[in-house]
Amino acid sequence: MAKGSVVSIQIAKDAKGDMESLQEVLAIEGKGLEGDRYCNQVGSYSHNPGPDREVTLIEEEALEAMERDYGTTLEPRDSRRNITTRGVALNHLVLGREFSVGEVRMRGLRVCEPCVNLVKLTGKNVMQGLVHRGGVRAQVLNSGTIRVGDTVEWDTEGAYAPDVPGTTKRTAAG
Repeated sequence: MAKGSVVSIQIAKDAKGDMESLQEVLAIEGKGLEGDRYCNQVGSYSHNPGPDREVTLIEEEALEAMERDYGTTLEPRDSRRNITTRGVALNHLVLGREFSVGEVRMRGLRVCEPCVNLVKLTGKNVMQGLVHRGGVRAQVLNSGTIRVGDTVEWDTEGAYAPDVPGTTKRTAAG
C-alpha cells in the first residue's frame, strides 16, 4: 500500500463561483461532493455528464512545481480542483485504478488537464505549468465523509478495474 494525505478540500456552488475551502465534505456515491457545482449539475461542463465529473484531485506538489518552474502561484482553491493531496502520484491512479480517500472509495478515470476556463477564472497562464500534472478526475464509489488530514491509499500491486472500457488487468509482472 502507498499512502498520501488530503491537505485541502474545496467546492464551488456554481460554475464560476469562488471555491470555498472546507474542513470536511460528504462524498455522495455516483454524484460527487455535497454542495459542489458538479454534484448539483451546474458546473461549466455539466452539459457533458459522466462519472469523471464527480470529483477532481490535484497534487500540492504540482502547484509548488508550477510556482518554482514558471513563477505562477496558484492556491489550492484557485486550481478549481476539489481535493488537494500531498504524497500521491495522481497520474498513477487513472484508467480505473481504485483508491481510498479517508472512508471513501474512488476510481481514477482520467487526467484532469488544465483548460481555457481555468485560465479565464484565475487570470493566470496556468496551461504550461499544469499540463500533464493538473490532477485526476475520479468517480465516487461509496458515500462517506472526507476530511482534511485523511489518508489517501492505493494498492501499488492493484489491478485496473475490468469494467472500465479501454483498461486492462495489470499484474505484478506487467
